[in-house]
Amino acid sequence: MPIEKPTIFNTVKEIRTRLQEVRNQGQSISFVPTMGNLHQGHFDLILKASELADHVVVSIFVNPMQFGPHEDFDAYPRTLATDFGALSELPCQSIFAPTVREIYPKGVSTEIDVPSLSTILCGQHRPGHFRGVATIVNKLLNIVEPQYAILGKKDYQQLQVIETMVSDLLMPIKIVGAETTREPSGLAMSSRNAYLSEIQRTLAAELFHSLNTLAIALAETRHMSPILKIERQRLTDAGFIVDYLEIRNADNISATYLEATRAVILVAARLGKARLIDNLVVHLTH
Repeated sequence: MPIEKPTIFNTVKEIRTRLQEVRNQGQSISFVPTMGNLHQGHFDLILKASELADHVVVSIFVNPMQFGPHEDFDAYPRTLATDFGALSELPCQSIFAPTVREIYPKGVSTEIDVPSLSTILCGQHRPGHFRGVATIVNKLLNIVEPQYAILGKKDYQQLQVIETMVSDLLMPIKIVGAETTREPSGLAMSSRNAYLSEIQRTLAAELFHSLNTLAIALAETRHMSPILKIERQRLTDAGFIVDYLEIRNADNISATYLEATRAVILVAARLGKARLIDNLVVHLTH
């Protein structure tokens, strides 16, 4: 049976009207928020969304609020026509592709903040970033009102920020974290991989190698400081500018892993023009 091509909506009013019709037909809704420049990682999220609900909504919106003053908002790859073509081959029924003016008609006068999680790790290196993420995701969830929202675990901190926001604001939405989709080399798929040269793309797989090295060590010892230092230096020597390489409690990244049952190893590093992030969850035995 051929896949029905999705309908593209550009305004809040249009998408709300359509989704109310969907609900009136007794159908469930799942939602995948994206910034476009779609790749296999996004496609896997959409396939997961289609397993959970009858009607899949994908948003494409490059959110200016989550970019810092010297970050890549203007350069961020925008590939709407290609994205629409790809989505027409996937189980996606509605695409929401608004303008900045549609989402922020009066600019930014209200912000959503999750302070316990927003100022550490990536938040320390990108001040205000997670306030921008929480605000836009809150807006999108209020527009779409899905039963499920599917997000990638590659953005581990972002996932925890959004899970916490949805829980604290009593939003009747299930946040579903989907496993990271990787290149054959182990490199986590990301739209920002487009910034990498072929040589850099090969080198970028060293991030996942470091995560695996640390995971093996973590199975043997909790005294990880010396091994973390060695891996940070190894990545630096390879050409990365390492923002952080740390181990946290997988269930609450603001907490230590020492007494946790699950740890997460998190890395963020710059390679050329690309800022790359990745993580690996490790089950701990005491």
